[in-house]
Amino acid sequence: MALKIDGIIERITFHNLDSGYVVLKVHVKGHRDLVTIVGQLSAAVAGEFVEAEGDWVNDREHGLQFKADTLRTTPPHTIAGITKYLGSGLIKGIGPTYAKRIVEIFGERTLDVIDKTPSHLSEIKGIGKQRLERIRKSWEEQRGVRSVMVFLQSYGIGTARAIRIYKTYGDSAVDKIKNNPYRLSADIWGIGFKIADDLAMRLNLPKDSPLRARAAVRYVLQECNTQGHVGFPEIGIIDRTVELTQITPEIIRGVIEQGRQEDEFVRDQPPVPFEPFGEEPWLFLKASYQAEVGIAKSIRLLRSRNHPLPAIDIEKALAWVEKQIGFELAASQLEAIRAATTEKVLVVTGGPGVGKTTIVKGIIEIFAAKKLKVALAAPTGRAAKRLSESTGREAKTIHRLLEFNAESGGFTKDSSEPIDAELLVVDEASMIDVNLMNQLLKAIPPYTCVIFVGDVDQLPSVGPGTVLADLIESNSIRVVRLTEIFRQAGQSWIIRAAHAINNGEEPESAPSNSGDFFFIEVDEPPMIIDRIVQMVRERIPARFHLDPLRDVQILTPMNKSEIGVTHLNQILQDVLNPIRAGSKRVERFGTGFREGDKVLQTVNNYNKEVFNGDIGRIVDIDETDQEVLVEIDGRQVLYDFSELDELVLAYATTIHKSQGSEYPAVIIPLHTQNYVMLQRNLLYTGVTRGKKLVVIVGSRKALRIAIQRQDTARRYSLLRWRLQEATTT
Repeated sequence: MALKIDGIIERITFHNLDSGYVVLKVHVKGHRDLVTIVGQLSAAVAGEFVEAEGDWVNDREHGLQFKADTLRTTPPHTIAGITKYLGSGLIKGIGPTYAKRIVEIFGERTLDVIDKTPSHLSEIKGIGKQRLERIRKSWEEQRGVRSVMVFLQSYGIGTARAIRIYKTYGDSAVDKIKNNPYRLSADIWGIGFKIADDLAMRLNLPKDSPLRARAAVRYVLQECNTQGHVGFPEIGIIDRTVELTQITPEIIRGVIEQGRQEDEFVRDQPPVPFEPFGEEPWLFLKASYQAEVGIAKSIRLLRSRNHPLPAIDIEKALAWVEKQIGFELAASQLEAIRAATTEKVLVVTGGPGVGKTTIVKGIIEIFAAKKLKVALAAPTGRAAKRLSESTGREAKTIHRLLEFNAESGGFTKDSSEPIDAELLVVDEASMIDVNLMNQLLKAIPPYTCVIFVGDVDQLPSVGPGTVLADLIESNSIRVVRLTEIFRQAGQSWIIRAAHAINNGEEPESAPSNSGDFFFIEVDEPPMIIDRIVQMVRERIPARFHLDPLRDVQILTPMNKSEIGVTHLNQILQDVLNPIRAGSKRVERFGTGFREGDKVLQTVNNYNKEVFNGDIGRIVDIDETDQEVLVEIDGRQVLYDFSELDELVLAYATTIHKSQGSEYPAVIIPLHTQNYVMLQRNLLYTGVTRGKKLVVIVGSRKALRIAIQRQDTARRYSLLRWRLQEATTT
């Protein structure tokens, strides 16, 4: 027969918000010391009254515990419990200090007052209108969230997303989920098809339900987007959906047709056969299809209008530019600047040290001399900052240039309210996916000259498409390729190494007493980690006078593996930001965040104006208001605890996430355990992220594999042909 105990929760030692597993320290009557209770609970707050049914066990590591088969909590009913409950950070605006003041006035009636007559809290010193409103909203939200938590927990889903679900659906959350659980995968960040599908099966929805089939098709197409494809052969989508759901192809074809009629999916025919699918038609999510078509239309419109520059003597202009810059330009640089004075759309591409920055300066000089408006943009904050520093002019991220409007959920700048510029220079263009490129081009007036600058040999964009490569390979616009490495740049061992890798050659380390690029041969992953820790903690700060947190970035090929992002971040967090007495911490979504941690944004958040790949530092954790303050590119950004799934630790990050960024020092671990990701453009991109120092630590075998293997994976996109068609019609 199960035993029963109850008491007041003193503290929550551990709580996994996904599984519900919890370890509680509880005041139990008749026990002098706090009792450890372990079990499953959707939500727990210090001060609550808890009832547990189960049995005592003697854990080998943790000693005597009460292992609960069932746990139930109720709001506290004692003065001490209510004070602890309110002071736990449960309600935004009430911390330990205000909790004590409130309970001193209202006593055991406190929770009833907050629930029914919260205006009475204004009697408490320090609680004004704003704090009162925050408390009222937070209390209502917690009440709603709890009902969602109980519902989700009963169907095997953790509570980590409950607040986000409640904020999206409000009090009707449970009804909406019951009616169509698959809407979660479309509406809620962090909940994919598989979680929604598991819930649907628990709710006894038929396995061959059209709701399930259509959600699965949408999920497969979204996964294709995640893998870089804009569209995908329809037969492949059907096969993948069958494999995912075991639903018959006939039902899947039916929901595809329904989705086409309702404008969710678009079918299109590729102009040439694509192996292994031949001439099979392709399927697109409508937004992806519109993005490709929109890019081609915009390029066509731009090229159809006159160049904004008045007639000039180009040779005199080039001589004048050389005088302004202070040195003689190479033939390829002169060609690029000359092209910018006649071409409405131009691509300038080349690796590091080939003079792309000088070209941009020269072009700007000519346009500015003719009193034409110039705008500069780049995909990331770091890239925009670097562009601004190199040109001496303001540069914005593309998102800020387009002015995201939080109310409408779209960009302010578009064809009806375009960017005010006669010249637009877009740097790091290899990073731009089809969706962002379409938004950008829509906002460029037809009279503007647009110059895309980028390194086409780097990794393609994280988002779908290979826009820069397609612009080049379509032969529909002018392209200037820069190949000559200038003497000053050629003195950099980093630049030499980058070009060697890009040419399929093994890079040469600098002499041990000088230089900025080094390969350190270490064969075993534990030793690679030891070397990285030693360099970050001691050698780089001592020899190069660089701050290990601010200036050094570990870039690794993969998330998982012994030298992957997840494991390295766990180690480096303890090395570079150890837990100290009094330091603030919060754990959410399986990650423990600390004040001072280096973090990375994993998704585009237009409301906060932070984007996938942005790196910052946690400057404060406010347990009372349940908020984390992060400084990103000199700007402070506030995150609710429920939004922390958008952040990950960033002591180490993937090379993919580093695109568009530049760091004073870069360390790249390489080992054959990351074999699947060892590719030339990946290593080349990683090496070109370092400004003052690049160190590759790993096995020579892994280095040689990475250099020799070309990335031959095809991204399914029809943009190249759409561009060709747009320029010939």
